[in-house]
Amino acid sequence: MKYLIVSDIHGCLPALEKVLNFFVKENYDQLVLLGDILNYGPRNGVPQGLDAMGIVDRLNALSDRITAVRGNCDSEVDQMLLAFPCLADYALLVVGDKKLFLTHGHLFNPSQTKGVNAFLSGHTHLWELERRENVLVCNTGSVTFPKDGRAATFATLDEDMILKVRALEDYSVLAQQAL
Repeated sequence: MKYLIVSDIHGCLPALEKVLNFFVKENYDQLVLLGDILNYGPRNGVPQGLDAMGIVDRLNALSDRITAVRGNCDSEVDQMLLAFPCLADYALLVVGDKKLFLTHGHLFNPSQTKGVNAFLSGHTHLWELERRENVLVCNTGSVTFPKDGRAATFATLDEDMILKVRALEDYSVLAQQAL
């Protein structure tokens, strides 16, 4: 199985389209959404290309291939539009013999989880990929509002069990770690 992991879309259809182009072109099996899908929140400003209903249409077409968790900007109203569950605070994804803890990052942090091989989140809009005490910690950053002059980013996990953070602009690998 191949997984594409993205967080903090914040209603920006052009950013999602770019992610989905890579998803389709590279033949990914599952799309993992780590929250803040449709809404942009009061601190972010209005994203260029804001089109929540366009995102709903694109994601609902893939609903059987999506695993999603709730971000701090996601609400029950969003769930009424989306054809896949998106209001859980976390999910566990088992890939082979590895356990991945999926969350947005506003409620849980890596120190609160035990017995997992990887902790994947978003929320801060700052990508990172590092090993901390036998747990691979990956923040996918944001495809819409990256901070501190960083690139817009998402992550992938292929059959080789290597987690990669990729630049949205050209899909280049910015960092990678074996799971």
